[in-house]
Amino acid sequence: MTFATPLDQPASPAKQGTDFAELSKLVKDAGLLKRRRVYYALKISLNLLAFAGGWVAFAHLGDSWWQLFLAAFFAMMFTQLSFIGHDAGHKQIFSSRKANDATGFVHGGLTGLSYGWWIGTHTRHHANPNHEDEDPDVNLAALIFTKAQGAERRGFLRWMAKYQAFLFFPLLLLEGLNLHVSSVTAIVQRGFKRRKLESALMLAHVAAYLTAVFVVLSPGVGFAFIAVHQCLWGVYMGCSFAPNHKGMPTLSAGHKLDFLRKQVLTSRNVRGGPIVDFALGGLNYQIEHHLFPSMARPNLKHAQVIVREFCAKHGIDYAQCGWAASYGYVLRHLHEVGAPLRPPATAGAR
Repeated sequence: MTFATPLDQPASPAKQGTDFAELSKLVKDAGLLKRRRVYYALKISLNLLAFAGGWVAFAHLGDSWWQLFLAAFFAMMFTQLSFIGHDAGHKQIFSSRKANDATGFVHGGLTGLSYGWWIGTHTRHHANPNHEDEDPDVNLAALIFTKAQGAERRGFLRWMAKYQAFLFFPLLLLEGLNLHVSSVTAIVQRGFKRRKLESALMLAHVAAYLTAVFVVLSPGVGFAFIAVHQCLWGVYMGCSFAPNHKGMPTLSAGHKLDFLRKQVLTSRNVRGGPIVDFALGGLNYQIEHHLFPSMARPNLKHAQVIVREFCAKHGIDYAQCGWAASYGYVLRHLHEVGAPLRPPATAGAR
């Protein structure tokens, strides 16, 4: 993948200072920063209706292995509900912070995630995407995203880094558990904001979820239901976020990119039309989302036309590819940064 504006050769500071202002004016004049309350009212209502309907079907079906299909359905619904929490966290839904936060806390409670914890980590990611020191999304224990990170790994984590491209999708099976554990770990820390509220929501979620599962299902079916649900939810969540930045340039301290170029050059869009828009919750318009994080989800596809043309005009590389190709880039990058840790192939080996 080539870059029309190399990371070490940014445009002049004077020009950079005006580029984003010019783009923002184009987007604002197109009316794309307006709220879409009707869209979100319908989206949230349909999500909650489908979610409630799933639990009615769960109770009606009873102790049956057919429940594993409902486990897959709930994996999809947990992700769709998480997308709404994401939008609320970015203040996309309402003008009022309180209304957005209330929506976020409710959806966090429904999925067993800490809304406050997510806000903290995601805000840091948006401020410095793909920054090796400041983006929490590229500082993970299970994966490395730069060769420098690989050089620091020891023991089992070093072995994992060697073969991380092969382990990537299996590891996503544990992402749901990781999200729950990270949420609980954050909530129990002293000084955590809204600790009582989030603790109550988390306890209510766990109690309601486990009660529903083990009152309706026998232990064997119940544990299988939980495993399928949580594992597929983790895969879906991971597959929704991974294509957005992994395999794109990684920044380090001292880079001279302005806000516009920092956000565009480290992000990747995924093509695919309405189906991908739904499946990825609008995150497939990652470039536009990073430039205008408070923009309502349905406006992103319209902003894409403006942003892509603006980038072409100003010689800024705009990364976009198909759904399958995006994962190819991710896996290729993971394999490449892990290469120095693997023993070199022996010449002439059979």
